[in-house]
Amino acid sequence: MSEEPMMNEEPTMSEMEPTSDDKLFAALAYIFSPLVPIIILFLDDKKNRPFIRAHNVQALVVGLVLGVVLSFLAVFTCGVSTLGWLVMLYWAYKAFQGEIVEIPVITDFVKGQGWA
Repeated sequence: MSEEPMMNEEPTMSEMEPTSDDKLFAALAYIFSPLVPIIILFLDDKKNRPFIRAHNVQALVVGLVLGVVLSFLAVFTCGVSTLGWLVMLYWAYKAFQGEIVEIPVITDFVKGQGWA
């Protein structure tokens, strides 16, 4: 019975020590996330480097989470802005019809200041 030497699954010391190239790709993964981390996933020589892999996965997850959160906030903010614009159009229509528009809090404040 021949015994085959077991392949060492652990990275060698030279693979664990990050090169300047590893550091650059890790930094770019964070700066341009999630685009660069996705590109790195297609580069076999880069995605298998332990230092790049550790940072790349983190950058990808953070980029996707922030992308979703910021997209939600943008849609929410845009929705509020659009709603505000539609309300202003309604008030413009009412004013064009010759009606006095009563805006909660604002109308009382303006009248209290003697501006209207």
